[in-house]
Amino acid sequence: MTTLSTPALPRRQATVLALSAVAFVAAPFVVSNYWLYWICLMAINTISATGLNILTGYTGLSSLGQAAFMGVGAYTLALLQQHLPLPFPLALLAAGLVAAIIGLVVGMPSLRVKGLYLAIATIAASVVLEFVFTNWQSVTNGTKGLTLAPASFFGQPLDQPGQLYWVIVPTAIVLVAMAANLFRTRVGRAFIAIRDRDISAEVLGIPLLRYKLMSFGLASFYAGVAGGLWAFFFRVVTPDAFPIVLSIFFLAAIIVGGLGTIAGGVIGAIFMTLVPELLRLVFGLLTAWVPDAMAVIPSVRSIIFGALIVGFLLFEPQGIAAIVSRISRRSRARASC
Repeated sequence: MTTLSTPALPRRQATVLALSAVAFVAAPFVVSNYWLYWICLMAINTISATGLNILTGYTGLSSLGQAAFMGVGAYTLALLQQHLPLPFPLALLAAGLVAAIIGLVVGMPSLRVKGLYLAIATIAASVVLEFVFTNWQSVTNGTKGLTLAPASFFGQPLDQPGQLYWVIVPTAIVLVAMAANLFRTRVGRAFIAIRDRDISAEVLGIPLLRYKLMSFGLASFYAGVAGGLWAFFFRVVTPDAFPIVLSIFFLAAIIVGGLGTIAGGVIGAIFMTLVPELLRLVFGLLTAWVPDAMAVIPSVRSIIFGALIVGFLLFEPQGIAAIVSRISRRSRARASC
C-alpha cells in the first residue's frame, strides 16, 4: 500500500518563510515605536494596494476610487463604534462589507465602459463620496470628523503601535494570502481571462458583469478593511484623510511594485509608503544649506510619484517584482554552476 506525502517546500522558500516568521514575532520587541508606526502603516497600505491589484492588475479594470472606499470603511467603523459597539473583528468585517456594497454600485458601468472612461467614472464616485463625507453633517460630523476610542481586546485598550501591530500586520498577512490563493481558483482565472481578452472570455461562457462586479466588490472590501484599520490606528476620521491623491498613491504602488502580481502589490505599497520618509530624511540633511528645504517636500513628493509611474511604465512595466525575480533567478543559476 502506498501513502501520499505532502511535498516539502524548496529549501530557499522554507528559509525565507522561517526568517519572516521570526522577524514578525521579534519586531515589536526589538523595533522602536517609531518604526512600528511605519510597519503598521505599510501593512494598511499593503491591504488596500492588494485590493486594487486584484481589480486593475488581475482583472484589467481601471479605478481611481480606492481611497474613497477606504473612507467608507473608516466611517463605517467609526459610526459602528459610536452607535453599535462591536468587537473589533466584527467591526472590521462590517467596514469591508459596506465598502464592498458601495464598490458593487460603482462597478456597474464596467460592462459598458472601460479604460479611461471607467477611471473617470470611479473619479466621479470618489467626488460624490467625498461630498457625502464633508456635507452629511448629522452622520459624519462634516469637516470636524469623528473621533474613536481605542480598540480593545478582552478589555485591554490597543492604543500603541506595538499593540496594534498584533492586529494590523496579521490581518494584512491573511488578506494577502487569501488574494494569492484566489488566483488558483476558477474565480481568479476568470479575472485573468477578462483582463487578457474580455470578448473571448465571454465567448467561453464567463459572465462578464458578474465577475467584474465581483472584482470591484473584492477590491472595495480590501479597501474597506484597510480604512477600518486606518481608523483604529489614527483614531480620527475626517474627509480630507481620503483624497483622490491617495488613490493615485495606490495606483503608483501597484505600477511600481508590479501589476498583476501579489508580490508586486506588497513591494510597491512598502516602497511608496517609505518614499515620503526617505524624502524627509534627505531634505532634513539639506536644511544645513537650504533652510526652507522641508517646505517643498509635499510638492517634490507629488513630482516623484509621477516620475516613478512614468519611469516604470517606460523602462520596467513589470515593476520591482520583476527586477527581484530576475536577480533571484540569476543567483540560483550561479549557485547551480
